Amino acid sequence: MSRGRREHVPSRPTWRCRACGIAWPCSAAKLRLLAAYREARSGLLFHLALLWAEAEADLPAPDGGNADRYQRFVGWARCRGGR
Repeated sequence: MSRGRREHVPSRPTWRCRACGIAWPCSAAKLRLLAAYREARSGLLFHLALLWAEAEADLPAPDGGNADRYQRFVGWARCRGGR
């Protein structure tokens, strides 16, 4: 990490990005995670599922149920097509 730049990591207990302030994982965090787990998609999904469980404990219950939060944390990284 270069000096003065913040990493796109979650700030707990709000689960907003420390760098850009939007709901984590932000686009930059997603790209970083995809690159880090390029050869291990199942490892990425496991990691994200653990973070999703932690976020569920930290954040208030959503009005529309947990489907939106699942999509936010895990669903975006699911394998598509023939992968």
